Amino acid sequence: MKFAIAQLNPTVGDLTHNAQQVVEAARQADQAGVEVMVTTELVLCGYPPRDLLLRPGFVRAMKRQLDQLATELPPRLMVLVGFAAVNPQAEQAGEKPLFNSAALLQGGEVQQVFHKQLLPTYDVFDEDRYFAPGPGASIFTLAGVGRVGITICEDLWNDEKFWGERRYPHNPIADLAAAGVDLVINLSASPYALHKPGLRAAMLAHSAQRYNCALLYANQVGGNDDLIFDGASMAFNRQGNLMGQLPAFQPGLLVIDYDAMQGDLQPTEVSALPPDGQESLWSALCLGVRDYARKCGFTKAVIGLSGGIDSALVATLAAAALGPEQVLGVLMPSPYSSDHSISDAQALCQNLGINHTILPIEPLMLAYDHTLESLFAGTQSGVTEENLQSRIRGNLLMAIANKFGYLLLSTGNKSEMAVGYCTLYGDMNGGLAAIADVPKTRVYSLCDWINQHRGVPPAYWGQLARRELTGPLIPQAILDKPPSAELKPGQVDQDSLPPYPILDDILERLVNHHQSLADITAAGHDAGVVEQVMGLVTRAEFKRRQAPPVLKVTDRAFGLGWRMPIAYRWSKDDF
Repeated sequence: MKFAIAQLNPTVGDLTHNAQQVVEAARQADQAGVEVMVTTELVLCGYPPRDLLLRPGFVRAMKRQLDQLATELPPRLMVLVGFAAVNPQAEQAGEKPLFNSAALLQGGEVQQVFHKQLLPTYDVFDEDRYFAPGPGASIFTLAGVGRVGITICEDLWNDEKFWGERRYPHNPIADLAAAGVDLVINLSASPYALHKPGLRAAMLAHSAQRYNCALLYANQVGGNDDLIFDGASMAFNRQGNLMGQLPAFQPGLLVIDYDAMQGDLQPTEVSALPPDGQESLWSALCLGVRDYARKCGFTKAVIGLSGGIDSALVATLAAAALGPEQVLGVLMPSPYSSDHSISDAQALCQNLGINHTILPIEPLMLAYDHTLESLFAGTQSGVTEENLQSRIRGNLLMAIANKFGYLLLSTGNKSEMAVGYCTLYGDMNGGLAAIADVPKTRVYSLCDWINQHRGVPPAYWGQLARRELTGPLIPQAILDKPPSAELKPGQVDQDSLPPYPILDDILERLVNHHQSLADITAAGHDAGVVEQVMGLVTRAEFKRRQAPPVLKVTDRAFGLGWRMPIAYRWSKDDF
């Protein structure tokens, strides 16, 4: 018997187009002799649909689309489709109105419906806001295979032997194994994060081996808002060996045989994944930028170029994701801008093949000074005036974005976002914060990787692969100079912040691992510096709340999974 995994890139809310993707994959699978095709979690509406699920009309439209989809599929093919099903007992039982479900479609009809049991509420997930947990194990009988268990995403993530503990009272995979299933199918929408793909594969292999069940895992691919889904769908045999795998960061269809005599999946194509590190991060960020722009209706992007490393990385990402001809770089020098900052930015534009324009801001600075002169009389020039420069630049960029319908990509990194080394309504302006989950030290290492590996284009290198250069893509001068906002003479970031290697290690311990002052100082950091960073992180919360959406590439991003209060009194003991 042949199975297929359809790794698709749905757009949230686009029911018709998402259904069409399923139909196209089903026709391809049918031509390959497939009998059962598996799609991903909530593929019909896209994941995560969030509060669209609170709209009764949207839920009704999804059911109509599901019924219509059943009639458009090849009649002999069984297709498992993720969707949100109405909970008929919700009102009587006091439960949530929906289930996170999978429908088995065949012969123009919905044959069976299966429901997700474990509903995550951590990090970016908030599923019990919408869904009731499924009532029990989901099993159907398939000729030539036997008993097949259906699970949805989180149902696989609760094995106490793998994790050392359980998040939920029961383990759906253990329940299915106890019921004697021969094959487990999982429809998933598991977001990307650095180091997660390897962990996910190890968990799946462990489950297949522990419960002696073949396993098909279908994972969504593509960017939806701040989340990036890497796909990399997999199949494992009963021994936990990888039998097949789709590429990461792109749609695909994997066809795999199930041998009834052996009662197991047989080897097929195993696509190599990007190494976990710079290449996977690059591919994820490019996919996130590309899909955010495409799904929001943008074809062009505008970026403020300072000659610094952060804006250089964002411009490179945009050129790769959208095409160099779709990117405009804007240089906005002030009297404090160094000559090399302008020339470095121009060299970057030439290397990338993007257009650029220069808008000097000194006349606007003088106009602001004149307007505020009487009100600010008798005060010292300082941070307020520095921030005005950033806000002038932010206004110019927003004007260009509004006038021409461009997507403004903000260029701040995670280190700056964490400690508030950024200006509201200035350099924080934008429709998407492309690298705001990438620490400054990682920005440097990623740029080094770009310059070293451009000759072997990875996924989503795009049209930059055709650029013929004798030197590095990102000018070396940009990587070599000390980071500076250039808002006053001789300014460098270390005037206000600890050196970035120290700052980033403290932030990793504080933000990602919730370590205390004692823990971080025990790791070798100065207590005074740690307390300074703690204070900066806390006081910058109001800025982060007003930032553009942040592409999430770590386990702890400043987005929907970060839920800190703005107004609260803190001390070092809070950490």
